[in-house]
Amino acid sequence: MTPVAAQPFIRVRGSLTRRLAILASLWMAVGLGVTGWFVVRLAEEQIEQAADARMTSLMDAVVAAASLDPVRGPILVRAVSEPEFDRPLSGHYWQMSAAGGLVATSRSLWDQRLPAPRPNEEPRNEDIIGPRDEPLRLLERRVQLEARFGTPRFQQVTVQLAVTRVPTDIEIRRLQNGLVLAFLGLGAGLVAVVALLVVWSLQPLRRAQEELVEVRAGTRQHVDLTVPSEIAPLVNEIEALIGQNRATVERARTHVGNLAHALKTPIAVLRLALERGEVPAAMAQAATLERLVQHHLRRARAGALAGAAGAEALPMAAAQSLATALRRLFSGHGIEMLVLGRDSARSKTDPQDLTEMLGNLMENSCKWAKARVECRVLPGGPGMIRIEVEDDGPGLAEGQDAAALARGVRLDEAAPGSGLGLAIVADLAGLYGGTLQLLRGQKLGGMLAVLELPGRF
Repeated sequence: MTPVAAQPFIRVRGSLTRRLAILASLWMAVGLGVTGWFVVRLAEEQIEQAADARMTSLMDAVVAAASLDPVRGPILVRAVSEPEFDRPLSGHYWQMSAAGGLVATSRSLWDQRLPAPRPNEEPRNEDIIGPRDEPLRLLERRVQLEARFGTPRFQQVTVQLAVTRVPTDIEIRRLQNGLVLAFLGLGAGLVAVVALLVVWSLQPLRRAQEELVEVRAGTRQHVDLTVPSEIAPLVNEIEALIGQNRATVERARTHVGNLAHALKTPIAVLRLALERGEVPAAMAQAATLERLVQHHLRRARAGALAGAAGAEALPMAAAQSLATALRRLFSGHGIEMLVLGRDSARSKTDPQDLTEMLGNLMENSCKWAKARVECRVLPGGPGMIRIEVEDDGPGLAEGQDAAALARGVRLDEAAPGSGLGLAIVADLAGLYGGTLQLLRGQKLGGMLAVLELPGRF
């Protein structure tokens, strides 16, 4: 059967570098576009205001040289220092209109006329089309001219001045082109800088990926990087995951080795019993095999549950329940069993594993106690709870504690007097990040088993 390749859980959605570059480009395009439009509009207004100011100066010069003749209407009594007013259709024009339909125009208008004045007295600044269909800028004002003869002495005259917009439009267009090129160059430079910054900023992730490839290939044991503070938590979690996976593999290897070694002798004895036809002996060995398999399955399950979020147990409730059962079991030994501590204690373990750990410790103490066993649930170190099980028996002989707690010790390999379940307790406690110590009790004088587990009060 052809194996089916595992489907990846990670879905790739394009390049982060490309995505950031595109977003930055769009943002800068909008920002630079709005800024450029604002700058261009401001510059256009300044240029047009300057052009209007020059036209106002020309109009003042025309008005200063003008007078009002009762018959001919508005006339110039002296020349205006602007030669374009004398060149026909030059693009510089003036026109004065007085009451009675009397109109005077510059020579440049030739036989043409500017638009008729508006009836209101408001100043007029607007764009019009000139005699040669060229764009003109028109200024219109109403002024009081002094009459040369007759009365009234001052009469109202409408003065119009028109100048071609071509030079102004060329200046504005040149400014627009320059600003567009400048902003395009600035935008392209900023996009390039952003892309380089993104590539440079993501370099630690690329180095982490390269080292992870080496870790998976077995050429490297750990991820060793100097990274920015924003990426450090991710790298730390990856390193913790690598350590957790390595510990899981090591636990699995240990479990398999212990199971294989534990099954060797019972299987040999079972085979011999079957060959001899000793059914009771074979059944006993089958029970032993079942017990060993169940034991190692529990250890494997504890290894899988170790560190699981939300796993909590109640040490006081578990200890009191076990004490009740052990009192009945050892009722003929006259052993007094006390459970002391605070009911608010919580351990971050699976309840079944906690029961197995406490059961092994308390049962072992009952086997060796003379008259008294105490189980105490106390606060431990930061984030830990401390469970003490003490008896008044002979305790461990010197040097036996290390043998009893050696990693991988099986039920049938525990040192005499140490209790068959001590190795199980040490293994389970280690899986949850806890510890087991075997000491000489100061209160009752026998063995003191100190179990520390992650937890809270």
